[in-house]
Amino acid sequence: MTTLKPGDAAPLFSATDPHGNVISLESLKGKKVVLYFYPKDDTPGCTAEACNLRDNHSELIKQGYVVIGVSPDPMAKHEKFTAKYELPFSLLPDTEKQIIQAYGVWGPKKFMGKSYDGVFRTTFVIDENGMIEKVFTQVDTKEHTAQILKS
Repeated sequence: MTTLKPGDAAPLFSATDPHGNVISLESLKGKKVVLYFYPKDDTPGCTAEACNLRDNHSELIKQGYVVIGVSPDPMAKHEKFTAKYELPFSLLPDTEKQIIQAYGVWGPKKFMGKSYDGVFRTTFVIDENGMIEKVFTQVDTKEHTAQILKS
């Protein structure tokens, strides 16, 4: 579980999205960022979260946010997921888990009695200066935008 909290400097990252764009926190300076980490493309919870952010993307943009999703899935899976659900924001593949580790969202999990290592669904709201404003560890996948926009 992450130890990052509001007021901390957000760890820098850089990765290429499925459209060939290099996305880095440094290049987003001056913008508010919703950086959300999710376990796996095209699973029920991850799809609900992505679609909620998609359906409310214009409101997030109007409020000045850039949305970026990160998972350990490879580029090809992100391409299919983005196309299938017409996602208007970037998904970054982090197969080496460098961004995931930097944000402290990788660790032991349990599902149906089995233990494994995986991504903790977590969202960081980062201000224009690269400082963490909010951390969501209890993500409501179907109402995530409302969580983010709520003061």
